[in-house]
Amino acid sequence: MAETPIHPDPRSYAQQFAKRTANAPARAREYPESDGKPMAETPIHMKAMNDAIMPLEEHYAERDDVYVGGNMMMYYVEDSPRKSVSADVFVAFGPSREPLRRVWKTWEEGKLADFVLEVTSKSTRRDDEERKRDIYRRLGVTEYWQFDPTGDYLEPVLKGRRLNATGAYRPIRVTTAPDGTLRGESKVLGLHLCLDGSRLRLFDSATSAFLLTNHDKYRIIKDQERALAERDRAIAQERRAREAAEAELERLKGRRTRH
Repeated sequence: MAETPIHPDPRSYAQQFAKRTANAPARAREYPESDGKPMAETPIHMKAMNDAIMPLEEHYAERDDVYVGGNMMMYYVEDSPRKSVSADVFVAFGPSREPLRRVWKTWEEGKLADFVLEVTSKSTRRDDEERKRDIYRRLGVTEYWQFDPTGDYLEPVLKGRRLNATGAYRPIRVTTAPDGTLRGESKVLGLHLCLDGSRLRLFDSATSAFLLTNHDKYRIIKDQERALAERDRAIAQERRAREAAEAELERLKGRRTRH
């Protein structure tokens, strides 16, 4: 079973956040909301990001002290807008879920993140493997994962790293199931990252179920609609058969009465 992460009282984080941002307007500086680069290299990469962000948002929907985000400009040195990084997917325990941020200012939030997932592509491979990895390590991101949805740029296509006691990243063990799928445990999230075909999915061992993506929900709704339509057809067919039988019975009764 995955270890349950222990996080400070969210109320203390809220108080710290309020204190850190109390005079923000007085020391406001422009921190751009975009680096001018496309959100994702291809629709494949965009879908991989959304398939992680949306289920995680729902998974932590009851937690006021968890922020799930992605493709957001994250600044880590105050008054230095050039000191930034943009994580494809991130989870931070402690910072409040509300309000939604336009940008992420580490000195206000108290941290960068606890979990980061980068969806690696041709144009981001080197940056993900070198610059970003170093930034995440230095800023104390406990787990850093990479996923290559096309299988062209990473070997293996799913890899994770976790900070050890000395502050260095060490590989997270990713196992191969008998069916060939990859699976690695995120102790930070208490979830498993699993490769289901070419899709990255999040598995919750507490419920023995995958977190649902929007596509999963759509498919479930469509299956339910088809089941309901089939039930309605069966009910209508049964009613017609019953009405026909009743009509035939009445016809036979009428013949006996005439005779």
